[in-house]
Amino acid sequence: MSSQDIKNAISGVLVIDKPVGMTSHDVVQAVRIGTGIRRAGHTGTLDPRASGVLVILIGPAVRLSEYVSASDKRYQAIIRLGGSTDTYDAEGSFTRSDEPVNVTEEEFEKVLKTFEGQIEQVPPPYSAVKVKGRKAYEMARQGEEVELEPRIIDVYHLEVLEWAPPEVVVDVHCSSGTYVRSLANDLGNQLGCGAYLVGLRRTKSGRFTLRDAVPLRRLQDAFRAGNWYQYLIPAAEALGDWPAVELNPDEVEEVRHGHRAKADPATKSGDLVRGVSMAGELVALMQRVENEEDGSPEWQPRKVFFTSD
Repeated sequence: MSSQDIKNAISGVLVIDKPVGMTSHDVVQAVRIGTGIRRAGHTGTLDPRASGVLVILIGPAVRLSEYVSASDKRYQAIIRLGGSTDTYDAEGSFTRSDEPVNVTEEEFEKVLKTFEGQIEQVPPPYSAVKVKGRKAYEMARQGEEVELEPRIIDVYHLEVLEWAPPEVVVDVHCSSGTYVRSLANDLGNQLGCGAYLVGLRRTKSGRFTLRDAVPLRRLQDAFRAGNWYQYLIPAAEALGDWPAVELNPDEVEEVRHGHRAKADPATKSGDLVRGVSMAGELVALMQRVENEEDGSPEWQPRKVFFTSD
């Protein structure tokens, strides 16, 4: 097997602590160059001004992206009260400034809690959301009026970590697709004094936290040293909070060719599970179905990953 064949067979997850100043795409490119593996992608954009957990899938594991991308996120947001900008962060032009901040911590927390739960949120005009095939930020930069539709998001928990007005540090636990910039702007409107985002650090993405993350600079040192594999997390762990079903060698052989395997009658119908080999490798994502002839429960492969001999 050639060295390129070996590289093509590598599959897994790199959890990176992204530095401020780089785009998520820049980090993916750094991983492609460092590993020599072209097949790589992130599971949720992190703004250039933001730092923290960026999950990169490499090799066949990129096919997990739709499932990992949908995972919840957690952030530490630094929000500045007393002004608003057109981008909802410190990069934009002020639409209002030097507003008096006559807000107590108790008042702030009371308004903050109104944003918990399932809410409608309008993305920032300077965002990558597409309007009639064009990115909103491109339209906004050309002076065009951008009207974005509200979307339903889930905000699971909001908590003040540090109260030092005019700046407040807030812990934000939310669903994928939430714009913390919009949250800051909406919060400022509710308070009446304006607010915008001045700092953002993602502390969790799905099951991965900063404790799992390697700083990009350290990973790049490992690329040069040739020992970056120590940071590669098995693909099966990307969905570590999903139920796992261990498959024996015969079942692995069946499933990897798209055939069904017998399921425990106690398992629930319809749920997706991870099918893993006895060595812990991710074989497939499977769903419990009933045999058409006798009604017995079986695992139907929905997406197969383990195809090597």
